Amino acid sequence: MEENRKLNINQWAEADRPREKMISKGAEALSDAELLGILIGSGNTDESAVELMRRVLASCDNNLNELGKWDVRRFSTFKGLGPAKSLTIMAALELGKRRKLQETGERAHITYSKDIYNLFHPVLCDLPHEEFWLLLLNQSCKVIDKIRISSGGIDGTYVDVRTILREALLQRATQIALIHNHPSGNPTPSAEDRKLTQSIARASQTMNILLSDHVIVCDGKYYSFTDEGEI
Repeated sequence: MEENRKLNINQWAEADRPREKMISKGAEALSDAELLGILIGSGNTDESAVELMRRVLASCDNNLNELGKWDVRRFSTFKGLGPAKSLTIMAALELGKRRKLQETGERAHITYSKDIYNLFHPVLCDLPHEEFWLLLLNQSCKVIDKIRISSGGIDGTYVDVRTILREALLQRATQIALIHNHPSGNPTPSAEDRKLTQSIARASQTMNILLSDHVIVCDGKYYSFTDEGEI
């Protein structure tokens, strides 16, 4: 492939062209850079679309989850990636996230903390700010609804206990789970997290509603209050 480095994709050997390769061998045969190269269509005067995307991926450790956190400004630091191409990549990554959300929604039966993490990781993993969500469950531990309670800054978000109980009562949930993210990447709960958890646990108990867990989501890891014996 080295001899293809500075050639236009149309000048490559047919077997090396990403579109032709996808047609003949299927999408699974293409690398991440080749798939992204198809999306942007062209590179710059020095490198092909595929070569450009290899360099972009290398800058984020070849991690598509990290790439999904980029904004247009970050993409534009690479020659050949203007707003149109950047938005195309961002849209494709968002579609991938939504597909994953639909897949987890089809298996929306909550048994373990990992089930909660898998359900909310696509929602929360890329956010630069903190969000607090409520998961409503029925007696069979099946999901009734997912509700964003609040959205805040980097260091925290405001949560109204009355709002949580109202939502649970309105939708006749018998169990609830609390979920929020730590943009810092450290899932360890703060003193405020622990205080809030205990406050909601006491309040929900008076309504005969079980607080089944509070999960702090980070990208690739999480903290479960139930797993750690704090609920």
